[in-house]
Amino acid sequence: MDDRIPMVLPLADPPPSSTQEENPPPPTVESLSAVADSPILTEKESISPSEAVLESVPFTTAENELVSLPPPAAVVEKEEPLQPPPRSIELDSVAVESAKCNAIEEQKIPQTSVSFKEESNRVADLAESERKALQELRQLVEEGTTNHAFQFETTPPSPPAENSKLEENREKEVQEAAQTSCLPEKKLSIWGVPLLEDDRTDVILLKFLRARDFKVRDAFLMFRNTIRWREEFGIDSLVDENLGDDLEKVVYMHGYSRESHPVCYNVFGEFQNKDLYSKVFSDEEKRNKFLRWRIQFLERSIRKLDFRPGGISTMFQVNDLKNFPGPGKRELRLATKQAVQVLQDNYPEFVAKQVFINVPWWYLVFYTMIGPFLTQRTKSKFIFAGPSKSAETLFKYISPEQVPIEYGGLSVDYCDCNPDFDASDQATEVSIKPSTKQTVEIIIYEKCIIAWELRVVGWEVSYSAEFVPNNEEAYTVIIQKARKMAATDEPVISHSFQVFELGKVLFTIDNPTSKKKKLMYRFKVKVLRE
Repeated sequence: MDDRIPMVLPLADPPPSSTQEENPPPPTVESLSAVADSPILTEKESISPSEAVLESVPFTTAENELVSLPPPAAVVEKEEPLQPPPRSIELDSVAVESAKCNAIEEQKIPQTSVSFKEESNRVADLAESERKALQELRQLVEEGTTNHAFQFETTPPSPPAENSKLEENREKEVQEAAQTSCLPEKKLSIWGVPLLEDDRTDVILLKFLRARDFKVRDAFLMFRNTIRWREEFGIDSLVDENLGDDLEKVVYMHGYSRESHPVCYNVFGEFQNKDLYSKVFSDEEKRNKFLRWRIQFLERSIRKLDFRPGGISTMFQVNDLKNFPGPGKRELRLATKQAVQVLQDNYPEFVAKQVFINVPWWYLVFYTMIGPFLTQRTKSKFIFAGPSKSAETLFKYISPEQVPIEYGGLSVDYCDCNPDFDASDQATEVSIKPSTKQTVEIIIYEKCIIAWELRVVGWEVSYSAEFVPNNEEAYTVIIQKARKMAATDEPVISHSFQVFELGKVLFTIDNPTSKKKKLMYRFKVKVLRE
């Protein structure tokens, strides 16, 4: 079954710390100042087009059991050249110009020059300086727990202090926290993980250290600020609230990446629905509810991660920018800006990769402006693909059986009407060159029922299937006559065939176009018992 759990919109890596200390002495709880409340963001009276674009884009799985056929040696793929199709004398000038624009757009889409490799969460794999920083941060958290540095008043945060008074206020707050030794000790936990009880604590603390370039002081302040925010926001009670399912098509979890990260899809085009847009963003109260919804489902998803060393504690983000409302939607811009600020301050290092698909032209403007301000680490996590390259790009990181059919894959909402395949059934991928014919042979060794499904991304090809018996005197059985498949036809073709003699099943794809095509197929057999 397809487990679609609504999730929060893209996460953002926290901005690097601005602290410039070099080799500072190991800090203690008493020497660290408490984290000041975040400044209140005031809305601008006017906003330039460039700022509008900048602020509008967030960063942010018996008897009827089918038995597999013998190993890959039983499957033979043949590719034969086709005669190139006759060229039309009269060309649609509009279509030609559109194709040129798309080609230019694809060329301009920014490409990541450095590939990001996710760091290990095993202490033994850390550099000596990193292990030392982790040990110091853990000691600070232990001291802070003992000295009640993580117990806060529940009064609303005060307005931001002047810069000259900021350090004084922080120092005073830490001193007051240290003096409350008469308070009962509070169990410290975050994201459903009790801290200081097992090695999951190290994985969590490493997130804060990496978000602050392993500067212990900054990581501790960020950690303490996050604990404070979670208490003020009421995270523990928020997780169990019923906030509705209006946004389940906007953001949802679906499948896993090739590296086993859970995948979150963010479908911004859903906000083109005026009723939905008004219901979510029309006033401040609704925008605040939207923020709570995002945080709630982020928390629910995070609590399913494995925080053990060597486990999967990050997510893979897919951001679909098709029909994105764009910078003109002021309410969406305000809601996104607020959410991004909360996410980057309180959810460090939860993104393994950010893939943007169906990237529109105006994103180039956005990336040109924001690119110089992003760290190389953050930029190395970004992957961009225009409309014609979106499916191909996704398949590099997510196998086709895990990709939803609307994005070129084979994954659907499985039910009684489609019992043959699920996400655990791996698909084979084949590239079909322009003006060629690809034939796949599946060898049949015994009487059986064979079922298969296949698709070609974008189709515009012909498909046929037949059974060829080994007995030369027997007749070939046409399972599917050659059929021209248009881009608008059903995305996935499913077939089954009962075989009573040895032979082979062939299905053939003719690609008469000038573009390379991607064929994906998988099959199963159920042996017939006499």
